[in-house]
Amino acid sequence: MGRERMGWWQVLMSTLAAAFGVQTEQARRRDFTQGSPWLFIAAGVAFTLVFILVLVLIVRVVLASAGA
Repeated sequence: MGRERMGWWQVLMSTLAAAFGVQTEQARRRDFTQGSPWLFIAAGVAFTLVFILVLVLIVRVVLASAGA
C-alpha cells in the first residue's frame, strides 16, 4: 500500500549508522516505517559477529607481533 521495501544497501547503512550512534531522525523514521524488523535483526547479528571476528583477528596479530 505505498510502502516501499528497503534495499540491502539501505539496511546495511542504517545498521552501521545505528551501531555508531550517528543515524539521522529521518533515517530512523524510514527504518521503522519501511523496514522489516527481521531484516534489521539479521543485519545486527551479522554486524556483531563480523565486529567480534575483526577484534579477535586484531588481537591475534598484535599478540603475534609482540612475541606473546
